[in-house]
Amino acid sequence: MKQGLLSYSQFHSLLPIVSVSKSIIFPPISATLESACSFTARERRQLKNERREKTAYNWKEEVEERLSKKPRKRFNHWTEDLNLDYLAELGPQWWILKVYKLSCHQAAQSLTRFLAENYPQFEFKVYAPAVQVKTKLKNGTIAVKPKPLFSRCVFLRCVMNREIHDFVREVDCVAGFVGSKVGNTKKQINKPRPVDSAEMEAIFQKEKEEQEKHDKAFEEEQRQDGALDSNTNPDLASKDVLKPKRRSKKGSTTGKDGKLPPLGSTVRVVSGAFAEFSGTLKKLDCKEGMATVGFTLFGKETLADLDLKEIVATTN
Repeated sequence: MKQGLLSYSQFHSLLPIVSVSKSIIFPPISATLESACSFTARERRQLKNERREKTAYNWKEEVEERLSKKPRKRFNHWTEDLNLDYLAELGPQWWILKVYKLSCHQAAQSLTRFLAENYPQFEFKVYAPAVQVKTKLKNGTIAVKPKPLFSRCVFLRCVMNREIHDFVREVDCVAGFVGSKVGNTKKQINKPRPVDSAEMEAIFQKEKEEQEKHDKAFEEEQRQDGALDSNTNPDLASKDVLKPKRRSKKGSTTGKDGKLPPLGSTVRVVSGAFAEFSGTLKKLDCKEGMATVGFTLFGKETLADLDLKEIVATTN
C-alpha cells in the first residue's frame, strides 16, 4: 500500500514546471543587476544627468528668447512718456475725438471754424463719417439729412503736439481724445492714440457702401411711389404737378367795408368757416392782418383767429 502511494507521480510532475518558471523569470533580473553594478558611481551620475537633460524643460532659453523679442522702452524715464510734443514725430495722423452737445456734423463744422481762425497756417482735416439720407416730404421736396456712422465721434488729421491738443480740448463741443492712460500713481494723463491707415481705409469703404445702399433704397421707393401715382391718377402722370402756393399770413389792415372795427365791438363774419356768425372782437393784429373774435357756442365762449377781410362791423 505504501509503495502505491509513493509511486503516485502528481507531486513530482509539478517540479519540472516550477523549475522552468524560475529559469525564465530570474535570469534577466540577475543580468540587469550585474550590468548596473558594472558602472561606477561617476558613470551612473553621468547617465542620470543625460536622461534628465533629454526630458527636462529648458526655461532659460525660452526666457532669453522672449526678452530678445520684447521691444525696448522708447523713453528712459516715465515722465518723458507724458510729454505730448513727442507725438509730432509721428507726422500727420488721424485722431478720434469724442463730442457732445452738438451732432457730429455740427461739431465738425465748429471745430473746423475754430482751428481755421486761430491757426490759419496749420494744415488739418476734420472728417465726420456720415450717410446722406434722402427723404421725400409731403409738399414734394426732397430733404437730405446726414446720418453719422459712429455716434459722437469725429476724426481729425493733423500733426499733434501739446499746443494743438490743449486747444482742441478747450473747444466747447469736444469731450476729449480717444487714447490710453499713461504714467503711474503720481501722475496720469489720457494720451491720444493714432488710428492706423488700414482702419481709416476700412471706414472710407464702409461709408461708400452705406451711401450706395441708401441711394438704391431711395430710388426703389421713388419708383414704387411713381407707379402708385400713375395707377391712381393717369392724367397727372403726364403733367407737371405745380406746388401749392403758400397762403400769406399778411392781410389788409381794414375790414371788409374798409373800416377798422374797435376792440369790444360786435362784428359779423361774412366768409369762411364761421360765415354769418356774430361775435365780439377781442384782439387785433394789424401787422399780420388777423383778428381774434369770441363766439358763444353751446353756452361757452370760443375764440377764433380770422382774417380782417372776413369780418365787418355791425351797425346798431
